[in-house]
Amino acid sequence: MGKRSGFLYLSEPDMIEAGVLDASACVDVCEDVFKLLATGDYLMGGPNHSSHGLGIEFPVESPFPTMPLAGPDRRFVAMPAYLGGRYDVCGNKWYGSNPANPSRGLPRSVLTVMLNDKDTGEPLCLMSANLLSSARTGAVPAVACRSLARRDSEVCAVIGCGPINRACFRAIQTQMPSLRKVVCFDISAQVSQAFADWAQAKSGMTGVVSTSLEDALGDADVVTVAASRVKPLHVEDAWFKSGATVLLTGPMKAEDSFWLTSRIVYDHIQLQEAYVLDALAAPDRLKYYDGVIGGPLYKLIDEGKLRPLADSTDLGNVILGNKSRRENAEERIVFVACGMAVFDVAWGFDLYQNALERGLGQELVLWDEPYREDATPTSVVAGS
Repeated sequence: MGKRSGFLYLSEPDMIEAGVLDASACVDVCEDVFKLLATGDYLMGGPNHSSHGLGIEFPVESPFPTMPLAGPDRRFVAMPAYLGGRYDVCGNKWYGSNPANPSRGLPRSVLTVMLNDKDTGEPLCLMSANLLSSARTGAVPAVACRSLARRDSEVCAVIGCGPINRACFRAIQTQMPSLRKVVCFDISAQVSQAFADWAQAKSGMTGVVSTSLEDALGDADVVTVAASRVKPLHVEDAWFKSGATVLLTGPMKAEDSFWLTSRIVYDHIQLQEAYVLDALAAPDRLKYYDGVIGGPLYKLIDEGKLRPLADSTDLGNVILGNKSRRENAEERIVFVACGMAVFDVAWGFDLYQNALERGLGQELVLWDEPYREDATPTSVVAGS
């Protein structure tokens, strides 16, 4: 007699009811994940088990008329992971990204997460993941704020006023009770104003718009960067306030002195090493570097100007006390975050548990009994 196999499906409204927008809870979960990363109780893809994911790269041109072609931020990516600790579950985040989507009434990226039993491989839950991914993306720099930012920080600069930085600000402000003002900069003044109005209504802080990137950074104690991957912003060393905490969730270009005179804290060293491995296998390593958040740092490491990744600091080890937190009020700290599926799996797992407790979602059935020919005994051959 075969085993019935079913799983839970959670729509976006189900996810909201399960608590996906609870930024403070998501920050706590993400801090827990950083500890598991630092102790090694996780697995992702790639040779070092720490790859961001496996993506489809579309060609510039194709003889096949229906094949998608390369374009800015055009991709499909699968991000598998196992996470230990209290989660002890496997999962995969799967998404497609196309900047043309908003003209079709869709978000730029459309995401789902599937959680699976670590032993049988059976699906446990398929969930809408746009809000989940946004929440954990915002929570990661908020964990860095909790560990690294000055407690007396009063001004937050938001560089790039899209949905990702909304998630970042929502999470950051839960960790920084002394914040009083948010300064918003975007290439679109209309988008900046919309963010300032939203942030002021959401947090009670004063929300202002700056049309100058230099002015936006000048008084900022905390800077969150989530600008375009297509045209990264360029900043100057002198534009930053002493003691600023700079949180990179998107790429940023700067003169070498900015990186060399800042303390760099990575999200996870092994993830950064996986990016470098991918770059070494790419046709043009430097071009690859230009497309990832840590690219400017990898170049400086290659040139011998910055310490190797293996000798660097990541946030999990700061949280565990193996590396120091902020050493003084004048220290400028740059946090580099590139995205890991373990965070999606962890936050998704907690939301799945919430959904079970609250009776949310609907059950979908793979089978009541797995099909097999009556005359064929159950195979024990590997791979069957």
